[in-house]
Amino acid sequence: MNNELLNMELLSGPLYQNAIRQLDLACDTMKLDPNVAARLKYPKRALIVSVPVRMDDGHIKVFEGYRVQHNMTLGPGKGGIRYHPSVTLSETAALAMLMTLKCALFGLPLGGAKGGVRCNANHMSRGEKQRLTRRYTTEIANFIGPDKDIPAPDIGTDEQTMAWMMDTYSQLIGFAIPGVVTGKPLEVGGSLGRTDSTGQGVAYSVMCAAKHLGITLDKNTTVVVQGYGKVGASAARKMNKIGCTIIGASDENGGIYNPKGLDLQKISDHLAAKNPLNTFPDAEPVTNSELLELKCDVLIPAAVESQITEKNAARIKCKILAEGANSPTTQEADPILYDKGIFLIPDILANAGGVTVSYFEWVQGLQKFFWDEKEVNNRLWNIMSDTFDKVILTQKEFKVNMRLSALISSIRHLSKAMLVRGFFP
Repeated sequence: MNNELLNMELLSGPLYQNAIRQLDLACDTMKLDPNVAARLKYPKRALIVSVPVRMDDGHIKVFEGYRVQHNMTLGPGKGGIRYHPSVTLSETAALAMLMTLKCALFGLPLGGAKGGVRCNANHMSRGEKQRLTRRYTTEIANFIGPDKDIPAPDIGTDEQTMAWMMDTYSQLIGFAIPGVVTGKPLEVGGSLGRTDSTGQGVAYSVMCAAKHLGITLDKNTTVVVQGYGKVGASAARKMNKIGCTIIGASDENGGIYNPKGLDLQKISDHLAAKNPLNTFPDAEPVTNSELLELKCDVLIPAAVESQITEKNAARIKCKILAEGANSPTTQEADPILYDKGIFLIPDILANAGGVTVSYFEWVQGLQKFFWDEKEVNNRLWNIMSDTFDKVILTQKEFKVNMRLSALISSIRHLSKAMLVRGFFP
């Protein structure tokens, strides 16, 4: 694909357009060198691959896959692999840009990347998903590696997917290379604490915000979670563990609400029995849009992008909004939330627990020395709280909202590295 067509494809997506608008605003606010700003608007490289898969009925279906590397100034690329019907090049590029900014904000020696295959993994058998994963890995094999680009799980993928990717890549190279992916099972070099790390990080960011705002987190603190999946469920469990009351939760089929609190263990048992969340008996069913507008102390949108927009932002009734998903709030909604006095913890800060513990896994794998879960969580808390404090200081310096502050903090670190390295050739 030539540059003109690539740029047209990138610019066509709303998520990418939203990311660019936010980037422009941050760069203008901090008066960033325009040459650096221009380089951050486009990915370093993007790969589009055909992924032919033999389905269980014998016919071959061709899927479209992507891997985008946005910026590698700080180190090898890092970013998840998404299996979802809505995956596009534009969305993948936008998420790669967010990964660049997230890694830079936390001072990780990693760049931003993202990948995905346009498919509905929920409608595929285990065998079909394995064949899809192995063929996709083969197609992007020259793009990835422990010193080049390190994939991880995302929507529609999990630790089993990463094990298949690691095995496929290792077969191609000729020996085991656990460091090619993170989010793997423990048996092949995964890290303790990785499975719940994104949700755990969301909860840690809420704890930091509550301390900053002088809010006590206890049984009177009400929490609503949109997107009760890997991230949302683990964030809910952690918030519940520290004493908060979860009053609402939802998934793609709808949500549930109980002002007296939800029993998370009963919900887990309900879902394990293959029952839809919105049929949970000890709660009132609500739609996803109704769930977002419930009165609560902490709202955690942990589903997909663009859930809070200028159309519903005025009806959001929380004190703290922690973005467990990537880009759940549009740029147009930000000033509305800010004027309402809602303390927003942006995605590149709130949901960075996953990439941070992925970094820990990568380091442990390179050292062949693994930490216990307590050490992983302690290190995660330290880096989350230190980064939160850094963003607060930047907010005071520039007198902007938390999203702009996080972006400025990230871009400041990354731009210094880019300027020090210089421009080649």
